[in-house]
Amino acid sequence: MRDFYNEMTDGAAGPVRDHYREFDSWLRQQPRERIERKRAEADLTFRRVGITFAVYGDGAGTERLIPFDTIPRIIPAHEWTALQAGLAQRVRALNMFVHDIYHEQNIINAGIIPARQIYQNAQYRPEMQGIAVASDIYAHIAGVDIVRAGEGEFYVLEDNLRVPSGVSYMLEDRKMMMRLFPELFARHRIAPVEHYPDMLLENLRSVAPTGVLDPTIVVMTPGMYNSAYFEHAFLAQQMGVELVEGKDLYVNDNAVWMRTIRGPQRVDVIYRRLDDDFLDPLAFRSDSTLGVPGLLSVYRAGRVTLANAIGTGVADDKSIYPYVPDMVRFYLSEEPLLNNVPTWQCRKPDELSYVLANLGQLVVKEVHGAGGYGMLIGPASTQAQIEDFRRRLVARPDGYIAQPTLALSACPTYVESGIAPRHIDLRPFVLSGKTISMVPGGLTRVALQEGSLVVNSSQGGGTKDTWILEA
Repeated sequence: MRDFYNEMTDGAAGPVRDHYREFDSWLRQQPRERIERKRAEADLTFRRVGITFAVYGDGAGTERLIPFDTIPRIIPAHEWTALQAGLAQRVRALNMFVHDIYHEQNIINAGIIPARQIYQNAQYRPEMQGIAVASDIYAHIAGVDIVRAGEGEFYVLEDNLRVPSGVSYMLEDRKMMMRLFPELFARHRIAPVEHYPDMLLENLRSVAPTGVLDPTIVVMTPGMYNSAYFEHAFLAQQMGVELVEGKDLYVNDNAVWMRTIRGPQRVDVIYRRLDDDFLDPLAFRSDSTLGVPGLLSVYRAGRVTLANAIGTGVADDKSIYPYVPDMVRFYLSEEPLLNNVPTWQCRKPDELSYVLANLGQLVVKEVHGAGGYGMLIGPASTQAQIEDFRRRLVARPDGYIAQPTLALSACPTYVESGIAPRHIDLRPFVLSGKTISMVPGGLTRVALQEGSLVVNSSQGGGTKDTWILEA
């Protein structure tokens, strides 16, 4: 494993960092047998409750338990305070950007982002031009992936603004740690996260259509075969709202209605967990059986709120990611508090030349890719894989970006051989409504394979509880 920032110790064998000292003291007193027993208990409980993740195309079966690690990722209060400010700034600018591209297009007219990067983007929705959305909020729920590298600096790896997932695992991981090791919560001042569903519900209520004082809110799912169905059902249950599929909703009299045993009920806010293409077969994919015919017309009339808004995907596309710092400067007249990872845009001939000459040292990603798919990690690839990607890049350079292979920070993790460092990232969840808010923490994902930098659940990654220590 290359040199990396260790979250728990100052160097591979250095002293324990201040914010980990209490936990380290506790850990040294624990017999390995107890930890193994607790791990087995966690797995059994997660399986019994149905906390699984569907893996498409997995010959071993569609449902997989996401591995849970019992060593938490701990962040001191001052680091979280800085992160929180940077996240709020970034999401505020992203919301302003999405509003701008569907209205005045000031950032395009100013020459900061080429028009073709917007209008030729697969996630751009011309149907959204000129639509006034409630409170001018487009990304009501954002999952921003943060990594730590170098000497411990935080970087934004990507922005997830369409249907970001993972918050249910954040909540269940915390619940599990409190169940397994209650004594740890007596020894540490850990900021709570369990109020996230209440914050989400209040956030969704705040962006109801104008004049609606007591909105009816639903969570809309593609159905039980979706990879994140557990989360859809979990959030609906935790918020006390209905979980619906497209077939449960219909449009009449320029409004959206829900079928219930008590008769039709007007729906005001839809927290939708399916992609734009499937929302309305009259407007997007005509073969979609998951959506609601006529939904877009009600949305355009301002008589229903969709969270997140249609067309937000432009802002989380990897070809737009390099411009986010410029968005912060343009819309907020501020310097970005969080840095991007340095990025080469392969559509630019000079940057493509550099990438092609250095493929063995870089990470190359599809601009529309997700879940750890469609990417090359140069140092971990064979020569044949590198040459295959070279051909793809030459054939379609505008479909890729490249970044340096970061030595992501690592956190001690229980693996078969005992405790060993494994690379991690962090996905905080940022809510935008009348205000911007977030619970202290997020979902820490961990790459369980030694040396692996891919933390995605679909690629075998696991999760950890994330502790923000209160000052």
